Amino acid sequence: MVSRGAGGGGAVPAVPAAPLRPGRDMAPRGRPAAAAMPKRGARKRLKFRADDVCSERVTVADYANSDPAVVKSGRVKKAVANAVQQEVKSLCGLEASCVPAEEVLSVSGESCDSSDEMDTKESINGRSASRKKKSKRHKEDPEGGGGEEYPIDIWLLLASYIRPEDIVRFSLICKKAWTVTCTAAFWTRLYRRHYSLDAYLPLRLRPESMEKLHCLRACVIRSLYHMYEPFASRVSRNPAIPDSTPSTLKNSRCLLFWCKKIEGNRQEAMWEFNFKFKKQSPRFKSKCCKGLQPPIQYEEVHTNPDQDCCLLQITTFNFIFVPIVMGMTFTLFTINVSTDMRHHRVRLVFQDAPVRNGKKPRLDQGVQVVLDPVHSVRLLDWWHPQYPFSPKA
Repeated sequence: MVSRGAGGGGAVPAVPAAPLRPGRDMAPRGRPAAAAMPKRGARKRLKFRADDVCSERVTVADYANSDPAVVKSGRVKKAVANAVQQEVKSLCGLEASCVPAEEVLSVSGESCDSSDEMDTKESINGRSASRKKKSKRHKEDPEGGGGEEYPIDIWLLLASYIRPEDIVRFSLICKKAWTVTCTAAFWTRLYRRHYSLDAYLPLRLRPESMEKLHCLRACVIRSLYHMYEPFASRVSRNPAIPDSTPSTLKNSRCLLFWCKKIEGNRQEAMWEFNFKFKKQSPRFKSKCCKGLQPPIQYEEVHTNPDQDCCLLQITTFNFIFVPIVMGMTFTLFTINVSTDMRHHRVRLVFQDAPVRNGKKPRLDQGVQVVLDPVHSVRLLDWWHPQYPFSPKA
């Protein structure tokens, strides 16, 4: 093409126009002319959602074939594992951890992009924090700001309102309360509070004999089973034949044995066989074999020759020869029905040494005592009104 100038002189050659390329030169309005190319190596990481942590959606593939995009090491994130562990604990009925599940699941999305080094730091910080809490918890206050310490006179005043069946609970309040229960004033006031002129008391348990400090505690306890109605009713309810065979006499040592003839309403007299036992003291794991001992000034008040002793009283219709069993250990006690199906039959086995727990006594090595027919079987503790004790005690 030839274009003419304004003056119409010479012809100027025209420059050919470049061809238009679709996509770049003909871009639509409102869009950028060029888009950035995606970089190589940038992979989209999978986001952890709290809704996926459920016992129905966790599979073996989550652990064996876990996607490396989740964690660089190729293992399941710690937050996911904690959430799964808490779900298992709740299904098994165990106690959940101190951190609520909502807090674990809320921070799990942010911790998915952290590395393994951050996990180790968090675990170390958690352990150190727990150790600090434990040290603060077990740290004792040297000033004793946890409570108030009252004088012993106040505890002695409060002891005047304690029932006999609540003495043990009162003594467990504190050391001074226990010290009050060891004093002679406490037991003397307890005796005077429940003394009654209508009660029949042995000579040693009468008021004129209670001025002695020797065995004062034991004598007051014995007198309460004569005067105090709740204690007296317990003794009167004991049947002639116990419902179950007593098991408290196992491995007890026989101290005394005697028998006597009883004249009753029956035409034929009955015989009463008495076995006095001393129960085996409990063995402690530590070297200290004795429990809490009373103060030295009150040892005479707490003296009791019959401590841990009991009396097995068996009444039969006929006289039965019994071998010597004093000094031997009582290992077996059975109560069965007699051969005539009208009375009971009692069998006692004594051995030279106690039987260890879990082992059965060998009958061929001990002394066996069979009483048949039996009218009554009674087990009397040292505080029982019918327990024979020395008036000099």
